[in-house]
Amino acid sequence: MVEFRMPKLGADMDRGKVVAWRKGPGDAVAKGEIVAEVETDKADLEVESFTAGTLERILVEPGTWVPIGTPLAIIRAPGEAPGEAPGPAPAPPAEPTQVAAPPSAPATAAAPSLPSASPCSPAARKRAEELGVDLAQVKGTGPGGRITIPDVEAARGQAPEDPQVRLRRAIAAAMSRSKREIPHYYLSQTLDLGPATDWLAAANGARGVDSRLLLGTLLVKAAALALKEVPELNGFWTDGTFQPSAAIHLGIAISLRGGGLLAPAILDTDRLPLDELNARLADLVRRARAGGLRALEMASATATVTSLGDRGVEAVFGVIQPPQVALIGFGTPRTGPWVLGDRVVPRPVVTATLSADHRASDGHRGGLLLEAMERLLASPERL
Repeated sequence: MVEFRMPKLGADMDRGKVVAWRKGPGDAVAKGEIVAEVETDKADLEVESFTAGTLERILVEPGTWVPIGTPLAIIRAPGEAPGEAPGPAPAPPAEPTQVAAPPSAPATAAAPSLPSASPCSPAARKRAEELGVDLAQVKGTGPGGRITIPDVEAARGQAPEDPQVRLRRAIAAAMSRSKREIPHYYLSQTLDLGPATDWLAAANGARGVDSRLLLGTLLVKAAALALKEVPELNGFWTDGTFQPSAAIHLGIAISLRGGGLLAPAILDTDRLPLDELNARLADLVRRARAGGLRALEMASATATVTSLGDRGVEAVFGVIQPPQVALIGFGTPRTGPWVLGDRVVPRPVVTATLSADHRASDGHRGGLLLEAMERLLASPERL
């Protein structure tokens, strides 16, 4: 038997809450099948099983916040007798194909220990310090009497934070850590979109409204293929070294209607035909805003793309999401002056930017990435 554990779905995640179980004791579970819905400080996610078998028993009931790594259920392997002692859970892969899960960022120094008569999660201990709550006076309601964040907030006489507040808190923690730990460097380049827009107009001429390709799809595909040419910008900085990723899973920054953003990944972005990538982008945005993302999508990004083009922003210089080492930004496509031969003519252009981790690469390699995107967009039929 193996333990189905609360997964780590990002470098800044330290806890999660089981919202609902999709499977019950005695139900068959296929590898990759959704077993539970989990709430994090950023989003509600569907969590897959990374092993096949039968759900033996549930260890954590819905509504309970628990630290990452906490066993949530026991899954009995095919042919295994009921009631046998569970073995170690298999490591959940973050990739369907080539690489292992994005490595976790190095742990920060532990908070000073507070006396407590009950076991306490690190997240609850941190929240107690923020609110000035004496954990020795808090009664835990979690498994085994464990003190949870709602227990701490209740002891302080404070209503639990709503999801929007938790999201802003999680974003603040991740971005503060990024700017504190990552030596960013920034590059920008104006790209000629003439060939891309001309090709797009011709390609969409015979298509229905629902199947038309978007310019954003071409930009994302060009970014993915450029990362393939400059692998120093696709991967993770962890344990003091850069670990490149053989696969390219681009995180797509998506603004949420209530505020804040998420950056779930499109797996194997570089391998997808434009039509499929176009459909996946639309589906990802829809599910991100409706609360239907998969855990794998939140844990797999090897680099991120962001755009504020719908807000009229000329250029966006983003903050890298650790442990990634690069973020590619696109501004609003616009008409600008462009030199063709000995003439200056109006052309559709866009400003592409790169925020990169100077520990993993330097400006020369970053410049090659922007150069590669320009070249790729000049031949859109090859994307």
